[in-house]
Parts: sequence; structure tokens; C-alpha cells
Amino acid sequence: MTDFTYGMTAYASTRNPFNYEKVEQISRDITTNWLTLTEMTNQLNLFGDTSQDDYLLDLELAVRMHIEDYLGMPIFPITYRVYYGISSQYNTPLNLDLPEVSMDGVTINSVGFYNANTPSTFTTLASSQYYYDVTGNKVILTAGIPSNVSTFRTSPIVVEYQTKPSILASYPVIKQAGLLLFTHLYNNRSDTVSAMLQKIPFGVDVLLRQYKPLVM
Repeated sequence: MTDFTYGMTAYASTRNPFNYEKVEQISRDITTNWLTLTEMTNQLNLFGDTSQDDYLLDLELAVRMHIEDYLGMPIFPITYRVYYGISSQYNTPLNLDLPEVSMDGVTINSVGFYNANTPSTFTTLASSQYYYDVTGNKVILTAGIPSNVSTFRTSPIVVEYQTKPSILASYPVIKQAGLLLFTHLYNNRSDTVSAMLQKIPFGVDVLLRQYKPLVM
């Protein structure tokens, strides 16, 4: 394990290749439907039957969120809060890695830090003090670490940002995978126990696999 020095304190490098300490998902659209009611009723051959519409719409949200999580792809915007410790922040300008990205980039909502006051309070930076580097999926703080950042908090630097919807969500192959999973969940309203169905359903995995990013 390699040490480096920040000020008068030595810190050990970690296995995390990025310089954030933790990430939280703080906002997600759980009301807007991706698959339309017409697409769902046609898939299930429920022509003229509107008695299950509310159930179908609720089920569709579960399908959409599963597709998003499986692919790491926002079909609708998702907002994250990321925390950074000062031990790994030693460059000027300061580069803050973002853990999640979308094909069309992200929107930086705010960048700030907990100051060294007693008690420590949160200070939001002006947008002129940072910018988003789309080529590296980083937030760049042009002036480096603020001079009055707290040294007592574990992760005093905070970025909030929102991923943009992915163009992949409109691809027919992605929608077909969603409809297959939707059909499976509609037809199987309890756990499946057959060994043949433990990987469920196989067709969804086949359709989505080529769009799932490789983890190196």
C-alpha cells in the first residue's frame, strides 16, 4: 500500500480507483411510466379490459427501475449526492470523480463543502468556481480545495448531480426486454421455484446483455 502526503499528514491509497468516499441516490422518478398502457395491454392481450390499469402501471414502474439498475442506465433522470474526503484531494485544479454517468452527460446541481467554523456549516460554491469535464466524468474545482474546508469531517466536500435520460431507452430491443420482463412479472405473482426458471426470464438477459457496460 502506497502512502502520499497531504500537508503534514500521510494517507494510504485505497483500492477504489476514484476519489469519492461514498455516494447516495437522493431522487428518482417513480411516477412517470416508460412503457405505455397501450403497449402493456397489447402485450398481455387485454383488449378492452381496463379493470387492471392501476396494477399494470404500478408493475411497469418496477420493470423500468429493474432495467435502469441492470444496465446502470437512467431511463428518467436520477439524482445523486457524492461525498469526498480531503485526504485524496491534492491536485490543483481539483478533480472530483463522479460514480454514475449517462450517455448524454450530467447536470451538476451544486458543489459545496462543510467549513471549519464551530459549528461547521455547509457552504455552496458559485457555479463559476467549478465546471463539468465530460471527457473524464469529473467536476473540476478551478481553485483547488477551499481554504476553510473542515478537517474534522470525514467527507466535507459534496457534489449533487443528475444523470440525463439515455437514448437507449427508446431502442426497440430495450423496450422489448421491458415487455418480456413485464409479462413474466404479470404471469408470476409469487416466487418461482422451478430450476428451469431460476434465471428469469432468459430472453430479457439476452436482449439487454450487449448494452450492459463491462466492469473492469
